Amino acid sequence: MNDTNGQISSQNIESGGIPSAVSEVRSRLSLIFSENDDLTFREIRTVDSNRINILIVFISGLVNQNLINTDIIKPIQSMIYDPNDNSLNVSILSQLKESIISSNNIVEIQTEKDCIKMLLSGSAVIFIDGETTALSTSVSEFQGRNVEEPSVDSVLRGPREGFTESLSTNKALLRKKIKDSSLKFENIVIGNRTNTDICISYMKGIAHEDIIETVRNRLKNIQTDAILESGYLEEFIGDSSFSFLPLIGNTEKPDIVAAKILEGRVAIFCDGTPFVLTVPFLFIEGLQSSEDYYSKFYQGSISRLLRFLALFISAVLPASYVALTTFHQDIIPSQLLLTMAASREGIPFPPFLESLLIIITFELLREAGVRMPKRIGQAISIVGALVIGESAVKAGIMSNPMVIVIALTAICSFINPLYTNVTLILRVILLIGANILGFMGIMLIIFALYIHMCSLKSFGIPYMTPFSPVSGMDLKDSLIRIPIWAMLTRPKLLTWEKNKNTKFKTKANINKKEE
Repeated sequence: MNDTNGQISSQNIESGGIPSAVSEVRSRLSLIFSENDDLTFREIRTVDSNRINILIVFISGLVNQNLINTDIIKPIQSMIYDPNDNSLNVSILSQLKESIISSNNIVEIQTEKDCIKMLLSGSAVIFIDGETTALSTSVSEFQGRNVEEPSVDSVLRGPREGFTESLSTNKALLRKKIKDSSLKFENIVIGNRTNTDICISYMKGIAHEDIIETVRNRLKNIQTDAILESGYLEEFIGDSSFSFLPLIGNTEKPDIVAAKILEGRVAIFCDGTPFVLTVPFLFIEGLQSSEDYYSKFYQGSISRLLRFLALFISAVLPASYVALTTFHQDIIPSQLLLTMAASREGIPFPPFLESLLIIITFELLREAGVRMPKRIGQAISIVGALVIGESAVKAGIMSNPMVIVIALTAICSFINPLYTNVTLILRVILLIGANILGFMGIMLIIFALYIHMCSLKSFGIPYMTPFSPVSGMDLKDSLIRIPIWAMLTRPKLLTWEKNKNTKFKTKANINKKEE
């Protein structure tokens, strides 16, 4: 039989019901999983006089074989079943499910497609001779990481636990944070080949029903062979596919996801990745950190303002330097202008090309530091930057002010990891505008960028909320953070009940009222 006929036969088999004879079940599964030596069959007979054949099928490597031996095979081998005993009045299928198999998760399945799905998910499937219904019990044993501190969202104060690649573990970590029956989980399977488990989570009564329905519909409409990481989902369900701004949030920390869900957002879990998506995502969220809420409000506000300043510097500083040195030398103090002119003496490149070269060099060093092993990656990036920078200045290829500008830009770009790639694109675009029109070019690009940002939406919510449209109540947690006891309402545009019954009841809040 050629490959094409084999594929057609497999599709026909998967779409049918379960044969009543276990011998036929074995032959069909052998055909479907042909050229796979990890499919295991274990056929046994009961010890009673009827000698009923039972076939146990599983994929080695995905299951815990000790559980199969102790919870399935051993109880079945010792089972005594008498169909003529009227006092029992139950079938062997019901007896296996209710009295024999020691498992807390037994599911009845009627189609071969479901059987294959269960086998590939790490379950053992039990077929009974003469029955067209099979039993599936989860005995999976997937290898994975333990719960540990994430390397990206590291904090000085706050929880240190992070999500793992296990969907069940990630859901449990969120349940640990929110002990409320209103926390809902909905499972969806996406990927014609990978059959990846996706889960959406939200707070019933807080999250807007329109947002939940939008997330649900966009996920169900995905048609693809494979979903290997949550980044695949971002491109499928994002509002603007060609915008370089992030419209979907992602994090590895359960406390951040819990806080966003309590505000009315929806979380999207993807099996096989520690990164959890949150929607809707607003621009201001990229400047916020969980640590802002674990310290005093004035400390969190200062840190947030510094992040905003760092975002602005990382995008605009190189372009501003090029504009000053190319078009606007008259606004530079004379002493500083003489120093800059002296440092640029003998430099063969114009400021635009000089800044572009050093930005590309820095990005190459950053990529090398990220891709290399951690123990030597940081050393390579630091030593490489020092050596190349000093050598370039001594060789007369780059000027000292330009090295200082790019170094400060690089430091500021690391302060907001979510916007690192965004600022890189903006940096180059602004450099081109500054080289053509000076500060006028910079202002025109910033103005166009702001118009673009105001036109964006994330799952129906304006991207620049609460600045455009202005929401006075939501400004309490924007560029600055007011005390937590004064945050009486959730974000207005996100919540279903429109701020009714959404006050945070805390002891500190009660004490403030009494005063």
